[in-house]
Amino acid sequence: MNTYHSVTTERLDIAYLEWNPEGARTAVLLHGWPDSPECWKSVAPILANTGYRVLAPALRGFAPTRFLDATTPRSGQLSALGRDLLAFVNALGLEQPTLIGHDWGARAAANACGLQGGLAAHLVMLSVGYGTNDPNQALSMQQARNYWYHWFMATPRGARVVREEREVFTRLMWDTWAPVGWYSQADFEEAAQAFQGEDWAEVVLHSYRHRWGFAEGDPTYAEDESRLNPAPVLSVPTLVIHGNADTCNHPDSSKGREAFFQQRYERKLLDGVGHFPQREAPKIVADTILKFCGQGYMK
Repeated sequence: MNTYHSVTTERLDIAYLEWNPEGARTAVLLHGWPDSPECWKSVAPILANTGYRVLAPALRGFAPTRFLDATTPRSGQLSALGRDLLAFVNALGLEQPTLIGHDWGARAAANACGLQGGLAAHLVMLSVGYGTNDPNQALSMQQARNYWYHWFMATPRGARVVREEREVFTRLMWDTWAPVGWYSQADFEEAAQAFQGEDWAEVVLHSYRHRWGFAEGDPTYAEDESRLNPAPVLSVPTLVIHGNADTCNHPDSSKGREAFFQQRYERKLLDGVGHFPQREAPKIVADTILKFCGQGYMK
């Protein structure tokens, strides 16, 4: 296992993994839910071998990242994730990093670009379509069915499960969002360490409840919310990678988003890959990213 470093921002002590600290270019890799920075352990070395400095922070609520103040609301709203990423980039003095995010991490990266133009050299979103943060968005019945866990977490029973049976609950997602046999027990146990953060359950519950208008947001992010809803057009070259076998976010959910992007936009579908492309097909993901970013790689 890699050793975590940390950097302090206004609200968080953000833990992160790092590869190739002396790299000439920087890539920030952001994990999703339910996962951890270790999800990038097979992609990060490939990027590092081409000269990237690679950083993979743990999102708010996920151990070992921690809140600095007990009175800070344990918000999981998507604008807060974007603002956290901006704070991380600024705290480390990163200049136009390539932002690569999966699931929650993809939403955080896109929101950070929406809040600060010129932030990133490239944006890569895995398993998420841009412009899908709106609680009033159109949803197919299939996608509504896929989101059963969102609705479940809005109930008292769902909240108890998240707080008291978090590993059983998250294991169900791993078992049902991708083709059978894609992960090892050791992989899940490694990721599940991030779910043991003392604020994990509250951040997760708030994130999904706020996303659909079931919970109020932290007033700290009121201005950011207004800037991000409706989703702004982005001016960063963007790549979307989506598995054709994703049974969480149906691949059609990332289709037809070209109008949101002023610069180069590409979308690549991966056959036989589910919701966790960076774990299921790391070499394909890394190669696709490097090709999009215009940089070859060392074999």
